[in-house]
Amino acid sequence: MKILVSNIGSTSFKFRLFDMRDGGETVLAAGSADRIGSTARGGGVLKMRAGNAREQSRQIDFADHGECIRFVLRRLVDDGVLASPGDLGAVAFKAVMAGDCEPVALVDDTLLERMEYFVPVAPAHNPAYIQAMRMFREVLGGTPLVAAFETGFHRTIPDRRRCYAVPPEWKRDHGVQRYGFHGASHRYIAVRTAELMPEARRVISCHLGGSSSICAIRDGASVGTSMGLSPQSGLPQGSRAGDFDPFAFALLEARTGMDSRAVLRILGGKSGLAALSGTSGDMRDIRQAAEAGNEMAQLTLDVFVTAVRDYVGALLVELSGADAMVFTGGIGEHNPWLREAVCGPMAFAGVVLDAAKNAAASGECRIDAAGAKTAVWVMPTNEELIVARQAKELLETRQ
Repeated sequence: MKILVSNIGSTSFKFRLFDMRDGGETVLAAGSADRIGSTARGGGVLKMRAGNAREQSRQIDFADHGECIRFVLRRLVDDGVLASPGDLGAVAFKAVMAGDCEPVALVDDTLLERMEYFVPVAPAHNPAYIQAMRMFREVLGGTPLVAAFETGFHRTIPDRRRCYAVPPEWKRDHGVQRYGFHGASHRYIAVRTAELMPEARRVISCHLGGSSSICAIRDGASVGTSMGLSPQSGLPQGSRAGDFDPFAFALLEARTGMDSRAVLRILGGKSGLAALSGTSGDMRDIRQAAEAGNEMAQLTLDVFVTAVRDYVGALLVELSGADAMVFTGGIGEHNPWLREAVCGPMAFAGVVLDAAKNAAASGECRIDAAGAKTAVWVMPTNEELIVARQAKELLETRQ
C-alpha cells in the first residue's frame, strides 16, 4: 500500500510517500513547497527527491495548494514513482483538530464540518487542511483520505487534566476543554523510547521548535501535556503567545480600543518569541542577538527556558519522576545550551547531563551522565511515519 502523507501549512506543503506493503516502511519520495499563494511571483521553492536520489530544487510559484498538489502528483508519475495518481492506496493528513472525534478517521463531509467548527481555535491550521482535503478529493476521486489528528494521542489524559474550571456546559455543548497537540511527534517518541529502553515506563517528551509542547507519557500513553484547547496555548511559540491571561483582553480594549478579534490576531501570529525578542522568532537569530548584547533577546531565551522548566517540573510530579526525558524538534535537537539550561537545575530529580555528550549530540543519542537516574535523549521525531502507520491500520481494519 502506497500512502502519501501530507503536512499542510497556510503557505506550505510537505509530503512523504511511503510504501507500506509486506510490513515495509520505505520512503519512495519526499518533498516540500513554500510560499504557496505568495504575491511575489517566482518566490516559492519546490524541493523533491525520489528514494535515495539527490534532492532537486526549483524556484516555482503556486497560486494555491490545489495547483501545488496537482503538480506534485504529476511529478511523482513522471519520475516513475507512481504508475498513475490512482496508484496511491491513500492520502493521510497530519491533521490538527476536530474536537473529540475519532483519533484517526476517513475524511468525509461530516468530518470536514467538524473541522470547520473548530476553525476559531485553530485559524492557522484547520482552514489549510480543509482546503487541501477537498482538493485531494477533486484530484483523486475515490482514493481514501485519512485524517490522523494531533489531539488523538492525548485522549488518554485524565479528566482532571482535561477540564477547565468553567461552567460544565461549555465543555458539554461547545467542546471547550484541553486537547493537546503535537500528538504524532509525542507518539513517535513514546514508541521509539520503548524500543530503545523497554524499562522506561515514565517519559517526558519535549517537542521544541517553531511550535512547542511538553508531554508526560506513562506506559506509552499521554497523561499530561502543556497545550490546551488551542495550538496557541502552553509554551511561548515562534510567533504565538502561548499561555496568556484572558482578562488582558478587557484591559487592552479599554486602553487601546482593540476588540477581541484584533487581540487574537496579534496573540496568534504577531507575538511569541519573535515579538518579545524583536527578531524573526528563529531561535538561532534570538541566540545570536543575545550574544551580541541584546537584552530583550536574552530575556526571551530566559522566558522560554523558564516555561519549559515549569511544565517539565509539573509533569515530573504527575509521573512521580521520569525514567527518560527526550528532546526533539528543531530547537530541542540542535541547541546544547538550551538542554543544559533546562536540565541544569534538575539534578534533584535525577536529571544530570554529560557535558561532552550534550555538546557533541547529533542525531539520535543519549546524553545523560553516568549514574544519572533519568536517561536523557536527543531524538529526531518522525511524525509522517506515525501518520502512515495510523492510516494503514485504519484501512486494514475497515477491510
